[in-house]
Amino acid sequence: MSNEQILMVGALTVSDRASRGEYEDRSGPAIEAWLQRALVTPFEVVRRIVADEQDEIESAIVELVDEIGAHLVLTTGGTGPAVRDVTPEATLAVADREMPGFGERMRAISLQYVPTAILSRQVGALRGRTLIVNLPGSPKSIAEILDELFASIPYCIELMDGPYVDTDPQVVEAFRPRK
Repeated sequence: MSNEQILMVGALTVSDRASRGEYEDRSGPAIEAWLQRALVTPFEVVRRIVADEQDEIESAIVELVDEIGAHLVLTTGGTGPAVRDVTPEATLAVADREMPGFGERMRAISLQYVPTAILSRQVGALRGRTLIVNLPGSPKSIAEILDELFASIPYCIELMDGPYVDTDPQVVEAFRPRK
């Protein structure tokens, strides 16, 4: 683990309309704004927007992980039951291992707000030393989930030899087991 590494975060918006420029992407900026509020340690966000096409999603994740060197990739959109919602399939296709607890926790958080959270197919997975988490497409839902879920993410990144990530406890407190 290197304390000098800057946390690299990929923010991947999956949206047909946003990728065509018909709709302003609000989800990618919502991820970045949340990180700016929550993180105390230095970080950089690289944003991408792709259509709801599995091959495009896979390629963007691979680029963010393998070429950009993201420690964390947060996708947004494409996690529901609609025919074109294929973000979980794309994520798992390029992942080495699934992290089922992330999907379980995200659905549990969302169920506090909406009964339709059971329709979400969000997953968490690892590609090499990168954590990939599928967030919902709504900026409000992104914040609701990250406010609780992010407590586990810094320690996960550390366990994969990533940078030490510190958070503002007013937003979310990073949990680390006592040694």
